[in-house]
Amino acid sequence: MPVGLKCPGNQYGIFQKSLISLNRSSTIKSPELVFSCTIHEQLTKLKTSRISSFISNSFSFILSSSGEDRSASTSPSGSPSPSRNECSITPLTPSPSPVRSQQTQPCVARPFSVVVAIDFGTTSSGYAFSFTKDPETIHMMRRWEDGDPGVTNQKSPTCLLLTPDLRFHSFGFAARDSYHDLDPEEARHWLYFDKFKMKIHSTSDLTMETELESVSGRRVRAIEVFAYALRFFREHALKEVKDQSSSMLEGNEVRWVITVPAVWRQPAKQFMREAAYLAGLVTPDSPEQLLIALEPEAASIYCRKLRLYQVIDLSQRPVINGLDVDGSRPFDSSFRQAREQLRRARHSRTFLVESGTGELWSEMQTGDRYIVADCGGGTVDLTVHQIEQPQGTLKELYKVSGGPYGAVGVDLAFEAMLCQIFGADFIESFKAKRPAAWVDLTIAFEARKRTAAPGRANSLNISLPFSFIDFYKRDRGQSVETALRKSKMNFIKWSSQGMLRLSAEAMNELFQPTINNIIKHVENLMQKEEVKDVRFLFLVGGFAESPMLQRAAQNALGSNCRIIIPHDVGLTILKGAVLFGLDPTVVRVRRCPLTYGVGVLNRFVEGRHPRDKLLIKDGREWCTDILDHFVSVDQSVALGEVVRRSYTPARMGQRKIIINIYCSDTDDITYITDPGVRKCGAITLDLLESGAVAASAGDNDKGPAFERREIRTTMQFGDTEIKVTAVDVATGRLVWASIDFLSN
Repeated sequence: MPVGLKCPGNQYGIFQKSLISLNRSSTIKSPELVFSCTIHEQLTKLKTSRISSFISNSFSFILSSSGEDRSASTSPSGSPSPSRNECSITPLTPSPSPVRSQQTQPCVARPFSVVVAIDFGTTSSGYAFSFTKDPETIHMMRRWEDGDPGVTNQKSPTCLLLTPDLRFHSFGFAARDSYHDLDPEEARHWLYFDKFKMKIHSTSDLTMETELESVSGRRVRAIEVFAYALRFFREHALKEVKDQSSSMLEGNEVRWVITVPAVWRQPAKQFMREAAYLAGLVTPDSPEQLLIALEPEAASIYCRKLRLYQVIDLSQRPVINGLDVDGSRPFDSSFRQAREQLRRARHSRTFLVESGTGELWSEMQTGDRYIVADCGGGTVDLTVHQIEQPQGTLKELYKVSGGPYGAVGVDLAFEAMLCQIFGADFIESFKAKRPAAWVDLTIAFEARKRTAAPGRANSLNISLPFSFIDFYKRDRGQSVETALRKSKMNFIKWSSQGMLRLSAEAMNELFQPTINNIIKHVENLMQKEEVKDVRFLFLVGGFAESPMLQRAAQNALGSNCRIIIPHDVGLTILKGAVLFGLDPTVVRVRRCPLTYGVGVLNRFVEGRHPRDKLLIKDGREWCTDILDHFVSVDQSVALGEVVRRSYTPARMGQRKIIINIYCSDTDDITYITDPGVRKCGAITLDLLESGAVAASAGDNDKGPAFERREIRTTMQFGDTEIKVTAVDVATGRLVWASIDFLSN
């Protein structure tokens, strides 16, 4: 049996593997950091050691092993032990709907001195921090490396470079530039990862063994890639925090916050937590030190602090033919002025926020609603909130929604255009054989993409790497210019200076599919009863900087609500994540994204239950596979609100109860076998360590005392992660409980 270690203060039922302590001897030298050992080595040691995770006084993190007992009974006294795995449990006191009780709002388990937030983005990432003694001051990350010409970005590109032996080399601009400088033949052995966060969103069966493919084609486990990136930010952030702190900080005085898209499901959130443990941000015995923040929610938290001079109200600037109504200046000029002011202020890297709500909210009345659209690199997330006066807390009015409509969609459209001109087989060959040159081409396009604006008359020039021109000539026996001419794309020309000249029409073609998806999604959301009559639409995230998106949003949605863009639009989520770390209770009510429940046995009712669900045991008729709903999709759940269920072991001496969790996108379900219902995780109750097994074994042989053994579980669905606790009712002792979404 695995061994569990008790550790106090754990409130997060997240399954995890233990970490091996890192020694501080240097084995890797990079331009950025010295890491003690590779993530790959840690995971290898983890597999061989089979050490169980640290656990709390109310949770267990136990590695499963073959032959574990998965049978449990939660039926009323005398009910049979079912024969199917899916029906191995039923409530001790079943009820047709979730029974909830209200608890007080959670409080911080320990006093933290500083909150460090990491905005882990698809295209760019960064960190910010705030000292709890001065919560109105947010410090942005120090710029330790140069950026791209013509591109203003406070954060670093989400790029990671590993050596051929899977050791960390560099991150950000340094990773990209180092990879570019490698000899083409040598580069094929290195592992360069770019925009790898999208893999987590697109993987339906995410596990700890999920792999990522590097630009060169080599594969490595995704958990290692994410852990390397998080450790990089940990080292830089802690160094900067210590430089600005007047006293020595201990590791447990830092609260970490990691942002994730709101549309991510529980497995992806758990994956980021596991990566954080592996990176050394926190230890598994102190999970309360790490918070998972939802990106649009974080943006909403910050937006409620805004003052009028910190925003641009697009609704107050009517546009005709790309100009203000007075014809004085281009549509995007005010935003560019604001961005220039932000650029000038960045040398301080310090931002002040309101102690209460900002004056922008003085116009709002009780019941007013607003939407936050987080338009990032990979995804677009939308959340609908209502600010509660006078306390300033937030209430979610509709479940989060969104999709893969981020700025990467424009990049993919550009790549599709290249495939149409030069051939998809050539582009794939070029990416495989000249990976560094392909990176150069994507950088060149990114710089020009950011300058695209509606009403622009002149063409945009995109430099083609010489290796692209040469490789195409060798591979196809004709010039790039000839290929362009044969493609009959009249809005793309060839410049003798080695550039593609994209007309305004061409850029519009690249942007429109992605922008149309965003606008359509917002319009559909506004049709929902809970979202009608919204007052504001906040556009945040890096893609919100695009004048193309701003214009489209104003034209399509400006008549329905006021469209607001914060000046520091690319940093809104990062600042909000810091504020969330300072006060995790600010979002008081959330909406459930899915229906969750477990399979149970109920008495069979002729005419109501189908015959194929009939199970007869000991002369009694039971209906199998009934879904006992914990919570329903789009149901309001307050922070601290709980769902309770009681379970009892199926037989004397049983060491574990493992309960499968099922979920669905709809609420109109009766059985776990209904279409759209899927197994998404499992709750494990460890009876051995809690003493329940010993107590049961000590009962008399007649069995009544054993049958009354009740394990009461308490689940919380109102936070950004699902949590579970358990207690042995007979003894009052806490039962080690864990919930796992990654080993499905």
